Order: sequence, then C-alpha cells, then structure tokens
Amino acid sequence: MSLIIAFIGKKGCVMASDKRKIGYFGDKENLKVLEDELYKGMISNDDDFLARARELGVSIKITDDASKLKVVGNCVRGEVSSKGTFETRRKRIYGTANGYQVVELLGSETQSRKAGDNGLIIFGNQYAKLKAETLIKRKWKHSQSMRYMGETFQSIIEEIASQTPTVGKNVDVMIQQPKFDKAKAQQHLNLTIDHDIKVLTKFRQELTEKLVQQNLEIEMASKIVSEGEIGKVVNIDGNMLFVQLNNKTQAVDGNWKQKAAPGQNVLMFTESDDVKIGDKVVIENEDLCLKKDKSPLKCDIILCSL
Repeated sequence: MSLIIAFIGKKGCVMASDKRKIGYFGDKENLKVLEDELYKGMISNDDDFLARARELGVSIKITDDASKLKVVGNCVRGEVSSKGTFETRRKRIYGTANGYQVVELLGSETQSRKAGDNGLIIFGNQYAKLKAETLIKRKWKHSQSMRYMGETFQSIIEEIASQTPTVGKNVDVMIQQPKFDKAKAQQHLNLTIDHDIKVLTKFRQELTEKLVQQNLEIEMASKIVSEGEIGKVVNIDGNMLFVQLNNKTQAVDGNWKQKAAPGQNVLMFTESDDVKIGDKVVIENEDLCLKKDKSPLKCDIILCSL
C-alpha cells in the first residue's frame, strides 16, 4: 500500500514517498477480493474503498502518517513492509550519490541484497507503479535539480493518490548529496546498511523481550490472590509476623520474581495485640487479614496462586 520513487545519480539521491498505511481485519477470501479490486484500479477513492469494504464485511483502518523514508548516514532509506503470520517482510532501498542498494529482509534476516550505481527505482503495487512510470515519462527531465526532481515526484504521488486508495496524498521528500564516487558510495552503503540492520536486530530483540515480559505480567496478574486462605502464623516478633504459605500460594516481587515458594515463610506486619501461633491468614474482599477477627495485615510482596 505504498509508493516510493527514488532517483540515484552523480549529484545525489532524491526519494519521495506517500505516508499511507492500511490495516485490514476480516475473512481472508473477502480480503483477497478487496485487494484484487484495489490493485486492478477498480476502486478509485477512499469513500468507494470504505463502502466496498463494508459490503465485503472487511474492517479497515486508514492512516496517513506513516514515515517510510529516513536519512541514515549520508543515505536516504525507503521502506515498504508487509506483516505475515509470524514475521514482517521489509523491502528497503538505500540511496546516496553514485550508489544504491536494495535489501529484502524477513524479520531482521537479510534475504537478498542488490547494488547499483544509478537509476530510477519505484516501490509499490503494480497499478501504482504503472501509473508512476507513465507520469515520470511525461514530466521528468534529466537536467532537473535534485530539489526540482523531488517536487516532480511529489506531484506524481499526489496525482496517483487521487486515482487509487492504495496511495495517500501526504508525501515526504528527502535528498542526500554527498561527494562520493562509485567505489566510495558502495563502501559507505555497506557500512550504513550493516549498522542499520544491527539496529533493527537489537530493536526486535528488545521488542521480543518486552512482549515476553508483558505476557508474563498478564499471566501473573491473573494469578494474584483476591480471595481465600494464604497460610498460617508460625512466629511472632512484636508487630512482625512470620507466615508460612500454604501449598497453593507463592510470593513474588514487583518484577514477578518468586520470593517465597509454597511452604516457605514470608514477613507480614500487624497492629493487633491478639495474634497467636497458628492463626490463619486470609484475603477477604481483596484485603489481607487474620481470619479470626479480620485484623489487617501488611506485606511488601504479591501473593499469587501457583
């Protein structure tokens, strides 16, 4: 659902991209019907797109604020992506003066990597690419400055956006003009891309760790005891009570790390003067207390079931 137009030459690299992103949810068969109609140019505007999606029972979310271009080192990077069941596929172009590389990634693993020194490259669905190629032949001149090329590419994307919902009218244009010869360009591209992919790998690792932690938190939160018996008092030292957990209860800290297993002791505090060895400790209405008289207790741990 993207359109990226890039020109790489002796003077530098200019790249333009729309900012549209479309999310789908619905029956796979109906999704395929909708996508086929889009890519064949049978749907020409957002209103018709939304109406056709409703007819097919497909929910869609359209946003026009996705940044598909980024300056990385002395390069401009353009990226289109699609999410699969388990991994995200990315196709990137890195462009600078006198050189570019097209990289395809699955997750953060490189699937292919091709290099060139100059050219006009278009990323997008077949319908948008054909439209772009036709308009470029009509409007583009080799003698144009980088800035003027950017303006031309922007006007082309905006024109195509008026003909298909797969492309948005919001456009980013980025230019890089370092003084590289062909050898220096590829050397810089190699270093830049290798580092950029390492950053992506680190980001994915951190995201995975975050998701694992979130899943753990959800799982543990569902186990927090809100009602029932916890254990019994086995030792008393002033207002400090040592409570032995029963065989169904464990204690964890704020990071969900186990501090006490079933059968082990935890420290609790009381303001009651009438506590005896063997008194039952319970949670009633989400309040920690002694079972016999509902005297409140305090502790700095989280009590969870196994």
